[in-house]
Amino acid sequence: MGTLAEVVSPNFITVAPEDTLGEVAERMTQQNTGAVVVRDFGRLIGILTERDMLRAMAARVHTSDARVRQWMTSDPITAPPELDLEEAAKIMLDNGFRHLPVVDGQNVLGVVSLRRVMGGRRPAKSETT
Repeated sequence: MGTLAEVVSPNFITVAPEDTLGEVAERMTQQNTGAVVVRDFGRLIGILTERDMLRAMAARVHTSDARVRQWMTSDPITAPPELDLEEAAKIMLDNGFRHLPVVDGQNVLGVVSLRRVMGGRRPAKSETT
């Protein structure tokens, strides 16, 4: 069984709570990512995902006015890099989300998606027969 350290990418986007949804959507599209880390004075305070953006669009907000702080998920569940992939997938499935920040103390290492976690999971012996 692998760990989050093996699948987390150090290439992630960090945004500020005062950034607009439009600015963030542009960056997410350019980087082809489904979630960004929200930091305030260097501290992780939230995560903004494509689902959060969809909620904002459904509320008919103007992306040039709406701020990240209004739509982000505050104080997200995080995981350490040594967490095994199966446990990470369980956390995401049990809590109904698809992106999990990976942190080492106060240091954000990246964000993993459920797809990456499931793709990095090695099949158990019973699954290979």
